[in-house]
Amino acid sequence: MRCLTECYNAIQWGNNLKTDLFKSRNLGYSVLLAAIVTVVAGILLFLIDPNIKSPLDGIWSAWVTTTHVGFGDVVPVSFFGRLLAAGLILFGLVFFSLFTALVSVTLIGRNLDTLGMDVRLIEQDAGRIQTREDQILSELARLHTRMASLEQQMLSNTGQSQQMS
Repeated sequence: MRCLTECYNAIQWGNNLKTDLFKSRNLGYSVLLAAIVTVVAGILLFLIDPNIKSPLDGIWSAWVTTTHVGFGDVVPVSFFGRLLAAGLILFGLVFFSLFTALVSVTLIGRNLDTLGMDVRLIEQDAGRIQTREDQILSELARLHTRMASLEQQMLSNTGQSQQMS
């Protein structure tokens, strides 16, 4: 039963994450940019490199180069093809760093919302505790004053009884 609950919680977490990621416009724009760069670079590879036999081979080579998989089945052999592939390698580094950062921001932002709610509850509790503490301190001060008064009365009564004897 516990396993089912944990699986349900994991699926729920994944669905919430998917929803949050799809809300992020920056993430969508960066994925769209990567797709456009991959297709355009692939077509350019087809046009400038004799080893790339079709536009799909060019797109495949651009995709494999950008993602740093590097299968090696379709590779550019011309100077400009290799130069374009080097640019794709750098683009892939930047893109995946940016992608990771955007996913992290989404996850952290989600946790900050939850944390913010927890902090507000803690602040409310702290306010109630402070009010109660002030009441207790006030009562202690009143009791201290009363005790001092009683001690004073006792001393004065003790002094009078000694004078009478």
